[in-house]
Amino acid sequence: MKYCVIIPDGMADFPVSRLENRTPLEAARKPNMDRAAAEGLLGQVRTVPGRMTPGSDIAIMSVMGYDPLRYHTGRGPLEAADMNVELAGDDWAFRCNLITSDGEAIVDFTAGHITNPEAEVLIQALNRELGNKDIEFHVGTSYRHLMVYRGSEYLSLETRPPHDVVGEPIVQNLPRGSGAKMLTDLMNRSVNVLADHEVNKVRLDLGQNPANMIWLWGEGRRPDLEPFASRFGCRGAIISAVNLVRGIARLIGWEVIPVPGATGYVDTDYAAKGRYAVDGLKSYDLVLVHVEAPDEASHEGDLKAKIRAIEQVDQEILGPVMAASADYPDLRVMVLPDHVTSVEQRKHVRGLVPFAMWGAGIDARSGLGFAERTAAQTEVVCEQGHELMGSFLRT
Repeated sequence: MKYCVIIPDGMADFPVSRLENRTPLEAARKPNMDRAAAEGLLGQVRTVPGRMTPGSDIAIMSVMGYDPLRYHTGRGPLEAADMNVELAGDDWAFRCNLITSDGEAIVDFTAGHITNPEAEVLIQALNRELGNKDIEFHVGTSYRHLMVYRGSEYLSLETRPPHDVVGEPIVQNLPRGSGAKMLTDLMNRSVNVLADHEVNKVRLDLGQNPANMIWLWGEGRRPDLEPFASRFGCRGAIISAVNLVRGIARLIGWEVIPVPGATGYVDTDYAAKGRYAVDGLKSYDLVLVHVEAPDEASHEGDLKAKIRAIEQVDQEILGPVMAASADYPDLRVMVLPDHVTSVEQRKHVRGLVPFAMWGAGIDARSGLGFAERTAAQTEVVCEQGHELMGSFLRT
Protein backbone atom coordinates (compact mmCIF):
# COMPACT_ATOMS: atom_id res chain seq x y z
CA MET A 1 0.00 0.00 0.00
CA LYS A 2 0.97 3.59 -0.66
CA TYR A 3 -0.68 6.50 1.16
CA CYS A 4 -0.81 10.25 0.60
CA VAL A 5 -2.36 12.83 2.92
CA ILE A 6 -2.90 16.37 1.64
CA ILE A 7 -3.58 19.17 4.15
CA PRO A 8 -4.57 22.57 2.74
CA ASP A 9 -4.07 24.47 6.01
CA GLY A 10 -7.11 26.43 7.22
CA MET A 11 -9.15 25.59 4.11
CA ALA A 12 -12.42 25.02 6.03
CA ASP A 13 -14.54 28.12 6.55
CA PHE A 14 -18.05 29.50 6.99
CA PRO A 15 -20.56 30.81 4.42
CA VAL A 16 -19.56 34.23 3.06
CA SER A 17 -22.17 36.76 1.95
CA ARG A 18 -19.96 37.92 -0.93
CA LEU A 19 -20.09 34.34 -2.24
CA GLU A 20 -23.89 34.16 -2.12
CA ASN A 21 -23.67 32.39 1.23
CA ARG A 22 -21.20 29.78 -0.01
CA THR A 23 -17.93 28.90 1.70
CA PRO A 24 -14.64 29.44 -0.17
CA LEU A 25 -14.44 25.66 -0.53
CA GLU A 26 -17.90 25.56 -2.11
CA ALA A 27 -17.04 28.45 -4.45
CA ALA A 28 -13.71 27.02 -5.63
CA ARG A 29 -13.34 24.90 -8.77
CA LYS A 30 -11.93 21.67 -7.36
CA PRO A 31 -12.81 18.69 -9.57
CA ASN A 32 -10.29 16.36 -7.94
CA MET A 33 -11.50 16.99 -4.38
CA ASP A 34 -15.06 16.53 -5.60
CA ARG A 35 -14.14 13.27 -7.32
CA ALA A 36 -12.36 11.98 -4.21
CA ALA A 37 -15.43 12.76 -2.11
CA ALA A 38 -17.96 11.36 -4.60
CA GLU A 39 -16.06 8.11 -5.23
CA GLY A 40 -14.77 7.68 -1.68
CA LEU A 41 -15.57 8.21 1.97
CA LEU A 42 -16.71 11.72 2.90
CA GLY A 43 -17.15 12.84 6.48
CA GLN A 44 -16.19 15.26 9.23
CA VAL A 45 -13.47 15.12 11.86
CA ARG A 46 -12.78 17.10 15.04
CA THR A 47 -9.05 17.74 14.95
CA VAL A 48 -8.95 20.06 17.97
CA PRO A 49 -10.24 18.70 21.30
CA GLY A 50 -12.88 20.90 22.90
CA ARG A 51 -10.77 22.41 25.64
CA MET A 52 -7.74 23.20 23.45
CA THR A 53 -7.07 26.33 21.39
CA PRO A 54 -7.56 25.78 17.65
CA GLY A 55 -4.21 25.89 15.89
CA SER A 56 -2.05 23.90 13.51
CA ASP A 57 0.20 22.55 16.27
CA ILE A 58 -2.74 20.74 17.85
CA ALA A 59 -4.70 19.96 14.68
CA ILE A 60 -1.84 18.54 12.64
CA MET A 61 -0.67 16.44 15.56
CA SER A 62 -4.18 14.98 15.57
CA VAL A 63 -4.16 14.36 11.82
CA MET A 64 -0.83 12.56 12.12
CA GLY A 65 -2.41 10.18 14.62
CA TYR A 66 -1.30 11.57 17.99
CA ASP A 67 -3.69 12.66 20.73
CA PRO A 68 -2.75 16.28 21.55
CA LEU A 69 -4.29 15.94 25.01
CA ARG A 70 -1.57 13.39 25.73
CA TYR A 71 1.38 14.54 23.61
CA HIS A 72 1.11 18.30 23.09
CA THR A 73 3.38 20.41 25.30
CA GLY A 74 3.37 23.64 23.26
CA ARG A 75 4.11 24.95 19.79
CA GLY A 76 7.63 26.23 20.41
CA PRO A 77 9.31 22.87 21.03
CA LEU A 78 7.73 21.41 17.89
CA GLU A 79 9.35 24.13 15.80
CA ALA A 80 12.63 23.66 17.68
CA ALA A 81 12.72 20.05 16.49
CA ASP A 82 12.84 21.19 12.86
CA MET A 83 15.40 23.91 13.54
CA ASN A 84 17.88 21.50 15.18
CA VAL A 85 17.64 23.39 18.45
CA GLU A 86 18.37 20.98 21.28
CA LEU A 87 16.18 21.37 24.35
CA ALA A 88 17.13 20.05 27.78
CA GLY A 89 14.33 18.77 29.96
CA ASP A 90 13.90 22.08 31.80
CA ASP A 91 14.25 24.37 28.77
CA TRP A 92 11.33 26.30 27.31
CA ALA A 93 10.87 27.08 23.62
CA PHE A 94 8.70 29.95 22.40
CA ARG A 95 7.53 30.88 18.95
CA CYS A 96 8.95 34.32 18.18
CA ASN A 97 7.09 36.29 15.51
CA LEU A 98 8.57 39.34 13.89
CA ILE A 99 5.56 41.67 13.78
CA THR A 100 4.58 45.18 12.78
CA SER A 101 3.22 47.31 15.62
CA ASP A 102 1.93 50.87 15.55
CA GLY A 103 2.75 51.21 19.24
CA GLU A 104 -0.78 50.41 20.34
CA ALA A 105 -1.79 47.30 18.38
CA ILE A 106 -0.44 44.58 16.10
CA VAL A 107 -0.83 45.84 12.55
CA ASP A 108 0.69 42.83 10.78
CA PHE A 109 1.62 39.55 12.46
CA THR A 110 3.93 38.65 9.52
CA ALA A 111 5.84 41.96 9.25
CA GLY A 112 4.90 42.08 5.58
CA HIS A 113 6.07 38.48 5.10
CA ILE A 114 9.61 39.64 5.66
CA THR A 115 12.26 37.83 3.63
CA ASN A 116 14.55 35.21 5.13
CA PRO A 117 17.79 37.25 4.67
CA GLU A 118 16.24 40.33 6.30
CA ALA A 119 14.84 38.27 9.16
CA GLU A 120 18.19 36.59 9.80
CA VAL A 121 19.90 39.96 10.23
CA LEU A 122 17.23 41.09 12.70
CA ILE A 123 17.36 37.87 14.76
CA GLN A 124 21.14 38.21 14.98
CA ALA A 125 20.67 41.76 16.26
CA LEU A 126 18.22 40.52 18.90
CA ASN A 127 20.73 37.93 20.06
CA ARG A 128 23.45 40.55 20.40
CA GLU A 129 21.29 43.01 22.32
CA LEU A 130 18.89 40.80 24.28
CA GLY A 131 20.50 37.36 24.37
CA ASN A 132 22.41 36.00 27.35
CA LYS A 133 23.17 32.67 29.02
CA ASP A 134 19.44 32.11 29.58
CA ILE A 135 17.93 33.68 26.45
CA GLU A 136 18.61 32.57 22.84
CA PHE A 137 17.00 33.62 19.58
CA HIS A 138 17.09 31.19 16.65
CA VAL A 139 16.47 31.94 12.98
CA GLY A 140 13.48 30.26 11.37
CA THR A 141 11.63 31.22 8.19
CA SER A 142 10.28 34.65 7.20
CA TYR A 143 8.43 35.99 10.26
CA ARG A 144 8.47 32.66 12.15
CA HIS A 145 11.37 32.28 14.61
CA LEU A 146 12.23 30.80 17.99
CA MET A 147 13.24 32.00 21.45
CA VAL A 148 14.62 29.52 23.96
CA TYR A 149 14.67 30.15 27.70
CA ARG A 150 17.23 28.04 29.58
CA GLY A 151 16.94 29.82 32.93
CA SER A 152 15.61 28.71 36.30
CA GLU A 153 12.55 30.98 36.66
CA TYR A 154 9.32 29.03 37.05
CA LEU A 155 6.99 29.51 34.07
CA SER A 156 3.24 29.02 34.11
CA LEU A 157 1.96 31.18 31.32
CA GLU A 158 -0.95 32.16 29.16
CA THR A 159 0.10 33.63 25.81
CA ARG A 160 -1.90 34.71 22.78
CA PRO A 161 -1.13 33.89 19.11
CA PRO A 162 -0.52 37.19 17.31
CA HIS A 163 -2.65 36.18 14.31
CA ASP A 164 -5.68 36.03 16.62
CA VAL A 165 -5.29 39.55 18.03
CA VAL A 166 -4.44 41.73 15.03
CA GLY A 167 -5.85 45.20 15.57
CA GLU A 168 -6.49 44.65 19.27
CA PRO A 169 -4.65 46.61 22.01
CA ILE A 170 -1.28 45.04 22.73
CA VAL A 171 -1.57 45.71 26.47
CA GLN A 172 -4.69 43.53 26.64
CA ASN A 173 -2.96 40.57 25.00
CA LEU A 174 0.43 40.44 26.67
CA PRO A 175 1.55 37.23 28.44
CA ARG A 176 0.01 36.46 31.82
CA GLY A 177 1.14 34.29 34.71
CA SER A 178 4.47 33.31 36.23
CA GLY A 179 7.25 34.47 33.92
CA ALA A 180 5.07 37.00 32.09
CA LYS A 181 7.20 39.95 33.26
CA MET A 182 10.30 38.48 31.63
CA LEU A 183 8.52 37.93 28.32
CA THR A 184 6.86 41.33 28.30
CA ASP A 185 10.20 42.96 29.04
CA LEU A 186 11.82 41.16 26.08
CA MET A 187 8.97 42.17 23.77
CA ASN A 188 9.16 45.81 24.86
CA ARG A 189 12.95 45.94 24.64
CA SER A 190 12.85 44.43 21.15
CA VAL A 191 11.28 47.68 19.91
CA ASN A 192 14.47 49.56 20.78
CA VAL A 193 16.55 47.00 18.87
CA LEU A 194 14.37 46.75 15.77
CA ALA A 195 12.54 50.03 15.19
CA ASP A 196 15.53 51.99 13.87
CA HIS A 197 17.42 49.04 12.40
CA GLU A 198 18.77 49.58 8.89
CA VAL A 199 16.70 46.66 7.57
CA ASN A 200 13.51 48.37 8.69
CA LYS A 201 14.58 51.75 7.36
CA VAL A 202 14.93 50.17 3.93
CA ARG A 203 11.59 48.39 4.24
CA LEU A 204 9.88 51.67 5.14
CA ASP A 205 11.53 53.41 2.18
CA LEU A 206 10.10 50.67 -0.05
CA GLY A 207 6.62 51.03 1.44
CA GLN A 208 6.83 47.66 3.24
CA ASN A 209 5.75 46.89 6.79
CA PRO A 210 8.70 46.99 9.20
CA ALA A 211 9.52 44.19 11.63
CA ASN A 212 9.62 46.57 14.58
CA MET A 213 8.72 44.24 17.47
CA ILE A 214 8.73 40.58 18.49
CA TRP A 215 5.77 38.60 19.82
CA LEU A 216 6.47 35.61 22.08
CA TRP A 217 3.90 32.80 22.39
CA GLY A 218 3.33 29.05 22.04
CA GLU A 219 5.61 28.11 24.95
CA GLY A 220 6.40 24.51 25.80
CA ARG A 221 8.98 21.92 26.82
CA ARG A 222 10.37 19.05 24.77
CA PRO A 223 7.64 16.45 24.01
CA ASP A 224 8.08 12.68 23.85
CA LEU A 225 6.33 11.24 20.77
CA GLU A 226 6.23 7.54 19.94
CA PRO A 227 7.70 6.78 16.47
CA PHE A 228 5.09 6.60 13.72
CA ALA A 229 6.57 3.38 12.36
CA SER A 230 6.08 1.71 15.75
CA ARG A 231 2.46 2.85 15.98
CA PHE A 232 1.34 2.25 12.41
CA GLY A 233 3.96 0.05 10.77
CA CYS A 234 4.86 2.32 7.85
CA ARG A 235 7.53 4.87 6.92
CA GLY A 236 6.43 8.46 6.44
CA ALA A 237 7.77 11.64 4.88
CA ILE A 238 6.62 15.26 4.97
CA ILE A 239 6.47 18.04 2.39
CA SER A 240 5.97 21.44 4.06
CA ALA A 241 7.59 24.86 4.19
CA VAL A 242 6.53 25.38 7.81
CA ASN A 243 8.90 24.64 10.72
CA LEU A 244 6.05 23.58 12.98
CA VAL A 245 4.77 20.89 10.63
CA ARG A 246 8.22 19.59 9.78
CA GLY A 247 9.08 19.57 13.49
CA ILE A 248 6.18 17.28 14.38
CA ALA A 249 7.20 15.02 11.49
CA ARG A 250 10.80 14.81 12.66
CA LEU A 251 9.70 14.01 16.21
CA ILE A 252 7.72 10.98 14.98
CA GLY A 253 10.58 9.75 12.82
CA TRP A 254 9.55 10.96 9.37
CA GLU A 255 11.91 12.24 6.73
CA VAL A 256 11.60 15.78 5.37
CA ILE A 257 11.43 16.09 1.58
CA PRO A 258 12.79 19.54 0.62
CA VAL A 259 10.95 21.19 -2.28
CA PRO A 260 12.49 24.14 -4.16
CA GLY A 261 10.03 27.00 -4.36
CA ALA A 262 8.01 25.99 -1.29
CA THR A 263 7.48 29.23 0.64
CA GLY A 264 4.75 28.69 3.23
CA TYR A 265 2.76 31.47 1.56
CA VAL A 266 0.33 31.94 -1.34
CA ASP A 267 3.22 32.20 -3.79
CA THR A 268 4.42 28.66 -3.05
CA ASP A 269 5.23 26.35 -5.96
CA TYR A 270 2.18 24.08 -5.86
CA ALA A 271 3.23 22.10 -8.94
CA ALA A 272 6.62 21.33 -7.42
CA LYS A 273 4.93 20.02 -4.29
CA GLY A 274 2.77 17.78 -6.46
CA ARG A 275 5.76 16.42 -8.37
CA TYR A 276 7.79 15.76 -5.25
CA ALA A 277 4.81 14.07 -3.57
CA VAL A 278 4.40 11.62 -6.45
CA ASP A 279 8.14 11.00 -6.56
CA GLY A 280 8.21 10.49 -2.78
CA LEU A 281 5.83 7.56 -3.09
CA LYS A 282 8.70 5.58 -4.63
CA SER A 283 10.66 5.69 -1.38
CA TYR A 284 8.07 6.02 1.39
CA ASP A 285 4.88 4.25 2.40
CA LEU A 286 3.17 7.54 3.27
CA VAL A 287 3.76 11.09 2.03
CA LEU A 288 2.00 14.01 3.73
CA VAL A 289 1.78 17.29 1.80
CA HIS A 290 1.02 20.40 3.84
CA VAL A 291 0.12 23.69 2.14
CA GLU A 292 0.00 26.81 4.28
CA ALA A 293 -1.45 29.13 1.61
CA PRO A 294 -5.21 28.94 2.41
CA ASP A 295 -4.51 29.75 6.05
CA GLU A 296 -2.28 32.72 5.18
CA ALA A 297 -4.93 34.08 2.80
CA SER A 298 -7.57 33.71 5.52
CA HIS A 299 -5.53 35.64 8.06
CA GLU A 300 -5.12 38.41 5.52
CA GLY A 301 -8.87 38.43 4.81
CA ASP A 302 -8.07 37.80 1.13
CA LEU A 303 -11.03 35.81 -0.17
CA LYS A 304 -9.81 35.61 -3.77
CA ALA A 305 -6.39 34.37 -2.67
CA LYS A 306 -7.97 31.68 -0.48
CA ILE A 307 -10.14 30.38 -3.30
CA ARG A 308 -7.19 30.47 -5.67
CA ALA A 309 -5.03 28.54 -3.21
CA ILE A 310 -7.70 25.84 -2.87
CA GLU A 311 -7.90 25.55 -6.66
CA GLN A 312 -4.12 25.33 -6.97
CA VAL A 313 -3.93 22.55 -4.39
CA ASP A 314 -6.63 20.66 -6.27
CA GLN A 315 -5.08 21.09 -9.71
CA GLU A 316 -1.36 20.94 -9.00
CA ILE A 317 -1.14 18.57 -6.03
CA LEU A 318 -4.21 16.38 -5.57
CA GLY A 319 -4.69 15.87 -9.32
CA PRO A 320 -1.18 14.46 -9.97
CA VAL A 321 -1.32 12.36 -6.80
CA MET A 322 -4.64 10.78 -7.81
CA ALA A 323 -3.28 10.19 -11.33
CA ALA A 324 -0.37 8.29 -9.76
CA SER A 325 -2.84 5.49 -8.97
CA ALA A 326 -2.06 4.28 -12.50
CA ASP A 327 1.44 3.42 -11.29
CA TYR A 328 0.40 2.55 -7.73
CA PRO A 329 -2.87 0.59 -7.90
CA ASP A 330 -2.78 0.19 -4.11
CA LEU A 331 -2.65 3.95 -3.54
CA ARG A 332 -4.95 5.54 -0.97
CA VAL A 333 -5.38 9.32 -0.63
CA MET A 334 -6.89 11.52 2.09
CA VAL A 335 -7.50 15.26 1.79
CA LEU A 336 -8.60 17.50 4.66
CA PRO A 337 -7.89 20.91 6.22
CA ASP A 338 -6.31 20.84 9.66
CA HIS A 339 -8.73 23.36 11.17
CA VAL A 340 -11.22 26.10 10.34
CA THR A 341 -9.81 29.53 9.52
CA SER A 342 -12.42 32.22 8.95
CA VAL A 343 -11.52 34.57 6.10
CA GLU A 344 -13.96 37.15 7.50
CA GLN A 345 -12.80 36.91 11.12
CA ARG A 346 -9.18 36.39 10.00
CA LYS A 347 -8.49 33.79 12.67
CA HIS A 348 -8.75 30.14 13.62
CA VAL A 349 -12.18 29.03 14.78
CA ARG A 350 -13.36 25.92 16.56
CA GLY A 351 -15.33 23.36 14.55
CA LEU A 352 -15.47 20.12 12.58
CA VAL A 353 -13.64 19.97 9.25
CA PRO A 354 -14.45 17.84 6.17
CA PHE A 355 -12.30 14.92 5.05
CA ALA A 356 -12.36 12.63 2.04
CA MET A 357 -10.64 9.26 1.67
CA TRP A 358 -10.21 7.86 -1.84
CA GLY A 359 -8.45 4.96 -3.50
CA ALA A 360 -7.69 1.30 -2.99
CA GLY A 361 -10.15 -0.46 -0.70
CA ILE A 362 -12.34 2.62 -0.10
CA ASP A 363 -15.71 1.98 -1.70
CA ALA A 364 -18.06 4.23 0.27
CA ARG A 365 -19.06 6.32 -2.80
CA SER A 366 -20.79 9.24 -1.13
CA GLY A 367 -21.83 10.72 -4.47
CA LEU A 368 -21.32 14.22 -3.03
CA GLY A 369 -18.87 17.02 -3.71
CA PHE A 370 -16.20 18.01 -1.20
CA ALA A 371 -17.32 20.82 1.11
CA GLU A 372 -18.28 21.57 4.69
CA ARG A 373 -22.05 21.15 4.23
CA THR A 374 -21.89 18.04 2.05
CA ALA A 375 -19.59 16.39 4.58
CA ALA A 376 -22.16 17.12 7.30
CA GLN A 377 -24.86 15.44 5.21
CA THR A 378 -23.10 12.08 5.36
CA GLU A 379 -23.37 11.93 9.16
CA VAL A 380 -19.91 10.32 9.19
CA VAL A 381 -18.12 11.96 12.12
CA CYS A 382 -14.77 11.16 13.74
CA GLU A 383 -14.94 12.94 17.10
CA GLN A 384 -11.45 11.85 18.16
CA GLY A 385 -9.31 13.35 15.44
CA HIS A 386 -6.20 11.36 16.30
CA GLU A 387 -8.07 8.16 15.44
CA LEU A 388 -8.58 9.16 11.80
CA MET A 389 -5.06 8.25 10.69
CA GLY A 390 -5.41 4.70 11.98
CA SER A 391 -8.74 4.39 10.17
CA PHE A 392 -7.19 5.71 6.95
CA LEU A 393 -4.35 3.20 7.11
CA ARG A 394 -6.51 0.21 8.08
CA THR A 395 -9.82 0.75 6.24
